[in-house]
Amino acid sequence: MAPFSKPETVLKQAEGLVSVGQTHAALQSLSEMFTSKKFRATPLTSLEPIMLRFIELCVEMRKGRTAKEGLMQYKNIAQNTSVQSIETVINRFIQLSDAKVRDAQEKAAVKVAVDVDDLEASETPESILLGAVSGDQSKDRTDRALVTPWLKFLWESYRTSLETLKNNARLEVIYQQVAQQAFKFCLKNQRKVEFRRLCETLRLHLANVAKYSHQPHSINLSDPDTLQHHLDTRFAQLNTSVELELWQEAFRSVEDVHNLLTLAKKAPRPAMMANYYEKLTKIFLMSGNALYHAAAWGRYHAIVSSIGGKSDEEMRRLAGQVLVSTLAVPVGLQVEEAGENRGKNTRLSSLLGLTKTPTRSGLLKDALSRDVLKLSPDFVTELYNILEVTFDPLTLCSSVAPILQTLSKNESYASYLPLLQRALLSRLLSQISQVYSTINVSSLLALVAPLKEAEIEGAYDEEQVEAYVMGCARRGELNISVDHKEGSITFIDDAFVVGQESASGSSGWAYDDAVQPTTGELVRSRLCNVAVCLHTSLATVEPPPPKLTVEEQGEKLKSLVSAVEKERKALQIRRALVARRRELLSELSVRKEKEESSRRAEQTRRDKEEEERRMRDELRRKELERSKREIEMIRADEAKKYAQTLVEKGILKANEVEKMESFDTEGLIGIQVAQLEKEKKELNERLRIIAKRVDHIERAYRKEERPLLAQDYEQQQVNDQETFEATQKARKENSRLAHQADLETKARLARMVNDFQVRKDALIRKKGEAFAKKKDAAQKKITEEKEKRQKAILQEREEERKRQQEKEQLRREEEEEERRIEEEKAAEEARLREEEERAREEEERVQREKEEAAAAQRKKREEERAEAFRMAQLQRQREEEAEERRKVKQQQPPPAKATFGAARGGTNGEPTAGWRARAAAATAGTATPPRSESPAPGTASVPKYRPVAATGGGWRAREDAKRAETTTTRPAAGTSRPTSPAPATKEKEEPAKEEDGFTTVQPKAVWRPRRGGRP
Repeated sequence: MAPFSKPETVLKQAEGLVSVGQTHAALQSLSEMFTSKKFRATPLTSLEPIMLRFIELCVEMRKGRTAKEGLMQYKNIAQNTSVQSIETVINRFIQLSDAKVRDAQEKAAVKVAVDVDDLEASETPESILLGAVSGDQSKDRTDRALVTPWLKFLWESYRTSLETLKNNARLEVIYQQVAQQAFKFCLKNQRKVEFRRLCETLRLHLANVAKYSHQPHSINLSDPDTLQHHLDTRFAQLNTSVELELWQEAFRSVEDVHNLLTLAKKAPRPAMMANYYEKLTKIFLMSGNALYHAAAWGRYHAIVSSIGGKSDEEMRRLAGQVLVSTLAVPVGLQVEEAGENRGKNTRLSSLLGLTKTPTRSGLLKDALSRDVLKLSPDFVTELYNILEVTFDPLTLCSSVAPILQTLSKNESYASYLPLLQRALLSRLLSQISQVYSTINVSSLLALVAPLKEAEIEGAYDEEQVEAYVMGCARRGELNISVDHKEGSITFIDDAFVVGQESASGSSGWAYDDAVQPTTGELVRSRLCNVAVCLHTSLATVEPPPPKLTVEEQGEKLKSLVSAVEKERKALQIRRALVARRRELLSELSVRKEKEESSRRAEQTRRDKEEEERRMRDELRRKELERSKREIEMIRADEAKKYAQTLVEKGILKANEVEKMESFDTEGLIGIQVAQLEKEKKELNERLRIIAKRVDHIERAYRKEERPLLAQDYEQQQVNDQETFEATQKARKENSRLAHQADLETKARLARMVNDFQVRKDALIRKKGEAFAKKKDAAQKKITEEKEKRQKAILQEREEERKRQQEKEQLRREEEEEERRIEEEKAAEEARLREEEERAREEEERVQREKEEAAAAQRKKREEERAEAFRMAQLQRQREEEAEERRKVKQQQPPPAKATFGAARGGTNGEPTAGWRARAAAATAGTATPPRSESPAPGTASVPKYRPVAATGGGWRAREDAKRAETTTTRPAAGTSRPTSPAPATKEKEEPAKEEDGFTTVQPKAVWRPRRGGRP
């Protein structure tokens, strides 16, 4: 590579080379500067003149690929500092290319080069040869040679500019400008193929916006200005596709516009949307979709009416088109189709900004609400009255025929004639189905005949009418039966059909202006009428219940209060049970927490082992990936080298190699094979065309010479007869002269016959001896050669046998070696399988031990739960018993009050201390110790007050009675002290506790009376 020079020096060198006619060297010197490492450090003020001169040289020499590489390098440098410089260079590039095209067209005196179908198709030797032998005029070949190359270069310049400016927010404005200039180029030169490719390129660039969103200067479609630029470009694309009559591409452009409109945060301009709907009307009209065509006209009329700016004449014409397009929709039932068609209708509705599929009646109501009928021309209004207002099926076609003739003379309405005829037939059939149940086919054709008699373009004949009727029946719009034998059509009115017909009326048509209800409608609406009558009668017979009075509301409130009190008491009891259960649950939770902590520790240990294993697997995986990447890099390098060889051979283009994301050697070989097959097919096709052309020329020659064959045949017969006679005469004369000469020669040579015979015999004898000697020598030599050949063959066979034996020996040795290796491999595999089996058994044993330990632990926990449940049941049982004892104690009647004197009884006048003392005295003072069991719960404590005998006595008597009782109940000496109930004071200080751990509910929660009836 040459050393880097200053930009000014490089430019001067290039100018000097150009001045001496070495433009290739000048371009090469400028290209080398772009590949230099110091190119990025060069200031833009010095680079821009060099870039402009570089572009001029590329355009002059038609070096599109070189210009693209230079523009890419310059964009990478200047996009962060000076966008204006990039715009200047790109505009200069396109202006120079356009100027070259204009100069070529002026020289050729043509405006458009239309003889090339594809500007990107490469020129092949076959195409050059075919053009040379074709019948084109010399001027056409001159035009193609002058204009077409520059036209191709201009198209390539547009594509290069778009590829350079794509997906860069700072270059978005110039990108959209270049795209619109490319649209104008396609429209001006009628380049339909290139326009399709341009649209696909723009869609691809827009689809890659999300892919390159992480890069600097990426496009943000959320920006209103950026989105508006894209919308302007897509509308220009839509207008161009409509003007080029590329309707499929126009529909795709409409989808592009709709997708961008969904991203917009604010509503687009009304003028833009009006243009959008106007293009949609043309697209739907060309596709024959009358329903969505009318819907598009309705949307367009609504926007135009809102923004204004139209004259009265234009508004009348627009209103007429809206009304005619709506009337052109067939009257038949718009059946909701499933599957793909439903999705298609939803898609079309979304393009029009509709939430649901439009209908004919809805479109007509919408049009009439905007006073379209008043603004429409008279003949359109008359057509509306005939189709929508009046009901006269017998004269319908004859009344509409003059109007259709008037519409055919108007360019604005002539395109609606086929749609209007379909709508007219649908209206005729709907009206006939309301009047007749059966009609002859001939009568139906007679009703349609006025359209044919009026010589309306595209009028239906008998076959087309029959096909239309059968199509309506197949689509479910008509429920008919056709009797071809009788030549009649029967409109079926079955009240008990199931499915689509049951919802669409008797004849399959959905209309609101029916003359009379059909039998099916009467039967199907009978249940609805009965239901309405029953509802009205029930409301009259059984009115709703009256409101409650104040007394009834009070009683209801009291019952609710009592129910609330009962519920409150039940809640208190339940709260106590819940408190105990909460204690048990806390104990269980503590136990579970311990188990959970142990389980977490075990899980942590397992996770640590798993993490270590995962790290080992990750290292192994990374090592494998690294080796795979190295292998892929080696394959990619080999594939690149192979691709470069294909580029050098001309099979692939350099830009195609750059676009390849991954190189595959097999794929490149397949591309090479496909290219060779393609070239072979193209060559065969060209040869076939040439052969066909030669055949046609030969046929034309023969066709021209056919009238002259008879005359030529007669002349040829005369010439042949003369030639034959002359030839015969000359032949006879020559034969006679030759015969005379031969006779003279015979007579002259007859004298030498004897001498000739003697000389001949002498030569034969002399030569015969020499011949015999040579023959013997040859025979001897042949014998010797045969023996030598036999010996050589035997020797070769012996050597071949020895070689075969050696090969066989080697083969046997190799087989024995392979057998030994296989046996060793099988033994190694068996050993590995045994080791794996032992390892698997060891893992299964460890797993079984773990499962047994887990099962034992689960069993232990279940036993603990069962024991806790049993204890809870026992506690609940004890609580219930305690509650029963409390209830029994509450139900005992209070003791009767005795007189003061009754405290003393008996003959000896001893005081009685109570029923316990009396029971003790009744035991006759025995020394048997009392029972050790606790007393009954009812007598667990000593009462505060004990009644005395009825004989009277004061406090002294009571004290003596107490002392006597104490002496009587004291145990004898030497005996164990019996268990006694706890004192009353101890019971008040600490409530009694059961052995099961439950605490008895405090008595303050339940009221109970005290002894003696005191509160």
